[in-house]
Amino acid sequence: MTSKNLYYDIIEKLRNEILGGKLTFSSLLPPEKEFAKSLNVSRPTIAKVYDALQNEGLVKKRAGFGTSIIYNKNKKPFTFGLLLPGSGESEIFGIINDQFLILEKEKDFNCFWDGTIANKADIRQDIILKICQSYVERKVDGVFFTPLERTRKSIYLNESVCKIFDSANIPLLLIDRDIYFFPKRSKYDIVSIDNFHAGYIMTKNLIDNGCNNIHFFYRKDSANSVNIRLLGCRNACFDTGIPFNSENIIVGEPSDLDLVRKIKIIPKKTGILCANDSTAAVLMSSMNKLGIIVSLEILIAGFDDMKYGKNLQVPLTTYRQPIIDIVRISYDIMLSRILNPNQTAANINLIGKLISRESTIFKS
Repeated sequence: MTSKNLYYDIIEKLRNEILGGKLTFSSLLPPEKEFAKSLNVSRPTIAKVYDALQNEGLVKKRAGFGTSIIYNKNKKPFTFGLLLPGSGESEIFGIINDQFLILEKEKDFNCFWDGTIANKADIRQDIILKICQSYVERKVDGVFFTPLERTRKSIYLNESVCKIFDSANIPLLLIDRDIYFFPKRSKYDIVSIDNFHAGYIMTKNLIDNGCNNIHFFYRKDSANSVNIRLLGCRNACFDTGIPFNSENIIVGEPSDLDLVRKIKIIPKKTGILCANDSTAAVLMSSMNKLGIIVSLEILIAGFDDMKYGKNLQVPLTTYRQPIIDIVRISYDIMLSRILNPNQTAANINLIGKLISRESTIFKS
């Protein structure tokens, strides 16, 4: 029998003994050198076997301790906490939550979700730390966290959340954005869309459809992902020779008619890229109240492809996030982090899709 076949035979034997309960949860496998000698194989072969079982989530190797069984036949392997504070403000985080619940059944893990679904950021921030403590008390194996935004205390609160889980040695994976503004970078794994690319192609779409007066509109204290979308917008203007400066950056509430009235609009030449669909939808309503017709005088686009976008009076052009991929990759990276806690932080930037609708097409 070849050494390759022997390698697979050893893996299969150990796997069956673990899954069948013969090798029980928390018990130790023999040291690599000792086990190799008993089977008359090389130590590197056993090291590869243990590595393969670790990648399957059945064992965990710890330097100076050994290789222990982490699979428990009578208990789901892992329990995770979902901390998605934006779910009360944008339906995209509710969709992310739903995808985790679907994946929970497929991958057979437990998932806690304590919502934080209040519409106002100030209310959410009052309860988010209590939820963190509850996850620590439940001894979750990891937490998927979308950092808080839309409050002046966001950085402080996000750091506080991270410290709670760091102190409890609970891995944290960030979804959608970092806790810091670019270029500062936290130590945590992050899974998101490529916000720079998204901002660039959405702006280029406005330009290609006849706009040479571009604005970027976002609400105060928005997440750092919005700033990166702004950088993409600015770069697209630069590459096409279109002026873009501080006057083209609008910060405030899209329902503020006085603010909206001040936006410089050149009919048939103006495009406004909004930080997300909710901002775009409210801005379209404000423009309508001011007698400014979207798709006739100006073009507007957003991000996230929310369900209501296609049902607005003027259907909204948007950027669709690959939610299923975001959730599945987040899960895979979390497992990798649990098994290899000292690995380098991952930064996964996924590509979404531009969904073109009437809001970025001028009517003749």
